[in-house]
Amino acid sequence: MSEVTVGFLLPTRERVMEGRHETGSLLALAEQAEALGLDAVWVGDSIVARPRHEPLTLLAAVAARTRRVSLGTAVLLPALRNPVVLAHQVATLDRIAEGRVILGVGIATDAPSIRAEFTAVGVPFEGRVGRMLEGLRLARALWRGEPVTWDGRWTLKEHAVGPTPHRPGGPPIWIGSRVRAGIERAGRHFDGWFPTGPDAATYRDQITQVREVAAAAGRDPDSITAAVYLTVLVDDDRERAARRIDAYLESYYGAGAAAIRRSQGCFGGPAGAVGEWLQGFVEAGARHVVVRLVGDHARQLETLAEIRPR
Repeated sequence: MSEVTVGFLLPTRERVMEGRHETGSLLALAEQAEALGLDAVWVGDSIVARPRHEPLTLLAAVAARTRRVSLGTAVLLPALRNPVVLAHQVATLDRIAEGRVILGVGIATDAPSIRAEFTAVGVPFEGRVGRMLEGLRLARALWRGEPVTWDGRWTLKEHAVGPTPHRPGGPPIWIGSRVRAGIERAGRHFDGWFPTGPDAATYRDQITQVREVAAAAGRDPDSITAAVYLTVLVDDDRERAARRIDAYLESYYGAGAAAIRRSQGCFGGPAGAVGEWLQGFVEAGARHVVVRLVGDHARQLETLAEIRPR
């Protein structure tokens, strides 16, 4: 069995919701995560739907303050960005991080606030899947460092960007999706699969589907990193933990907690129970676990580090 790694999601959305826009505490959490032995630091993405710090900019600062942890987006919405500009930004970030970047991407949920976000940046919501896939193919072409000619949604004539990423060909790209079409895309096109749960049994079934798609497409199924994004609160009182998670989800998403729990893996309880729940996803095939913590992040991080060896 390959090594299991654990990452931590920086609370950028939470900080903005609290009116705490400074970045010092976020950078301190990233440093704490590395000092505690965690393997990765992740940052979410949204511009106006769920406002938070811009992920690539913040990760550049994290890269300068850390030396070992991987740095990832969970998840970036490439369709909101010009792929030539995005390729340039990510290549520069990967140089700053000296090859530690993981580009987690997604297409965004079909919700009124997300549609309004696409409108706000002048990008049509319909066709966002094709826009993402073509844009990432263009970014990968530019990361090779050779002049690129492109005739599609974007037009290039023998253009190149510099610098190239630290890693030849650019950072690995993981896609976050649980629907069948997303599973197909993960198996055919991406370096990793990165859903939000919701439970270990479903995860086991779906990672099997991803690998079957990869094999049918002539790819090595084991080359696709199996990751998962989960929400956790360590609290000795399970009922209180459940109430706190529900309140957190409703505040974060502006929707009912029950509906969100159906699509996202969430668990609250004592440290031992949390460890067992996370271990269930590992036994189902997950090799990288990204944890979004609820509550006091500095304290919860310490507990997560204690749970990790289990």
